[in-house]
Amino acid sequence: MVSPSAAPGDLGVFVFREAVPMEAAIQKAAVLIEALGWIRQLRDKITVIKLGGSVMEDAASLKNLLIDIVFMETVGMRPVLVHGGGGAISKAMAAAGLEPQFVQGRRITDDATLEIVERVLAYETNEALASQIEQLGGRAVPLNFRTTNVLFGRRLTLSDEQNQPLDLGHVGEITKVDRATIENFCYADTVPVIPSMCLSDSHDKLNVNADTAARAVAEALGAEKLVFLSDVNGVRRDKDDFDSLISSLTEQQARELIANGVVNQGMIPKVEACLQTLDRGVQKVHIIDGRLRHSLLLEIYTNKGVGTEIVKDPT
Repeated sequence: MVSPSAAPGDLGVFVFREAVPMEAAIQKAAVLIEALGWIRQLRDKITVIKLGGSVMEDAASLKNLLIDIVFMETVGMRPVLVHGGGGAISKAMAAAGLEPQFVQGRRITDDATLEIVERVLAYETNEALASQIEQLGGRAVPLNFRTTNVLFGRRLTLSDEQNQPLDLGHVGEITKVDRATIENFCYADTVPVIPSMCLSDSHDKLNVNADTAARAVAEALGAEKLVFLSDVNGVRRDKDDFDSLISSLTEQQARELIANGVVNQGMIPKVEACLQTLDRGVQKVHIIDGRLRHSLLLEIYTNKGVGTEIVKDPT
């Protein structure tokens, strides 16, 4: 429905404006009021967002998430984006005739694989994400080996079932985060975009699991929130029932769900990682479905959220 209205001083000229039902308009105002409380509470607080998986393979989902990040930065939050790029790396390896191999969830990274990981993850993907944020109206900086590296570490050592060492190649774990550099960009209203690679003391470039990289960054920054973007909507009482989502859990409640088998299979390491992060100073950890349109804003700026938040036990 449209209604004509004459602009002042323009007699006889009609501007057609869509009529908005009053109840819908009031609901929009209520949503803004609800968001206002969270915007004020979270102003100047750092949130680390781990981006990876299928979200990065879907252009529409990725764009919506980056719009959410621009919104967060615009209203005074301090988002930090840590990303992987497994899908793009595997495609590039296939194009080069290389077969990806994984051990205990880590990509075996020989010399040829490292070259692809560095090019695709640290440069192409990293710089493209920062550029997209800029195109959407935000400010961002890619922090990689040819700009400013902020993650440092050492080669990761793992053992097999016989307790024999596994050779993963150029795979690392983070031992140090350049907190000052990241914070300087945050407080200059610029989103740091960080690839999951680190540099060793001997200047070797190492491939790092993106989840553990995001945890290391959140812990070093003492972040208010760490958000894991997943392919599920969070912790469910019944893993096959979308509507059985648990919106909020304390540390104790989360441990009880693991003990009684409600949290099982692939969700166990995710929840255990969240609990470890809380133990190291991060205030809240969220697991949300990154494929849901604007899931980041809905989780952070509404009272109920759309995923699962895990918080410290009350003292």
